[in-house]
Amino acid sequence: MFLLNKAIPYVIASGLLVGAMLLGISVGTVSVPIETILKLMWAEVLNLPSMGETDPMFTTIVLDIRLPRVILAGLVGASLAVAGAAFQGLLRNPLADPYVLGVSSGASVGAVLVLFFNLSLPLIGMFTLPIMSIAASIVTIFLVLFFARQIERSMRVETIILTGIVFSSFLGSLLSLMIALTGEELRQIIGWLLGSVSMRGWEYIAIILPFFVIGACILLVSSKELNAMSFGEERAQHIGVNVAKRKLWILIGGSILTGGAVAVSGTIGFVGLVIPHLTRLLWGPDHRHLLPLAILLGAAFLIVTDLISRIIISPTELPIGVITSLIGAPVFAIILIRRRKERRG
Repeated sequence: MFLLNKAIPYVIASGLLVGAMLLGISVGTVSVPIETILKLMWAEVLNLPSMGETDPMFTTIVLDIRLPRVILAGLVGASLAVAGAAFQGLLRNPLADPYVLGVSSGASVGAVLVLFFNLSLPLIGMFTLPIMSIAASIVTIFLVLFFARQIERSMRVETIILTGIVFSSFLGSLLSLMIALTGEELRQIIGWLLGSVSMRGWEYIAIILPFFVIGACILLVSSKELNAMSFGEERAQHIGVNVAKRKLWILIGGSILTGGAVAVSGTIGFVGLVIPHLTRLLWGPDHRHLLPLAILLGAAFLIVTDLISRIIISPTELPIGVITSLIGAPVFAIILIRRRKERRG
């Protein structure tokens, strides 16, 4: 019975993800029947005997356009959600997420530098964009922590978050400067900064996938330590956690996930705030389950958000970052108000 209760959240989250994927592939300017999608998955993806003829137009729409888009949206959503959950656990504050802490802005600066100067580093080729984005996000989070320590030795979470917001504003100014100096690439950079997974094929999945696997593994193996640190660093130290080393790995893991996501989709805010908070409300704060469930729900959330962004004013597409901000900003405000009331109470 205990195992069954533990399995129920995973069944629900997995069901939501599968449903979101089918919906994301099916709905669009041309509707694709669910039965056709399942046939294509069976024959083309699983490489099993065909279950009947499929219209070539549907095959192209599903396999070349919508399936890679849905998978990419899922990977980006999962990356941002699990990074947000880890940052919130590490800093013991539900307001912490890659966007608020300035990590997303740092990753954006790294990526825009690549686009602005048309950089391609030797040996790594197409991985130049994510590696520069990840490097910038890691530098940003450590600068945020360094300056927060200079402001207040105890490094209260509120100080870290305020420092992150200051860095976000500063980095946003740098991005504006680069945009002002940009010529032909202006439209590409602005469109990328608003956040989108539109018209990105399988090569973008190949770019983000290794960084998602590395970053997610680093955080998942740190789940027990995150549980210990959620009660305070001193207590975690007493029960044998190497706090300094584990904090470093968690920050690096979260930055890898954020940088990889930003490199392929641009800046998509508040996913790392909303999804961990929702997951914690539904199924509790135990990071051994919170992190994997945040991966599943984050993927489902961004797939659905992407679907909304492309059908709400069809045939025009809204940037996906606009939709997530419209959802995330009120949630941020609600969490902040609740925390203030709890402190006063």
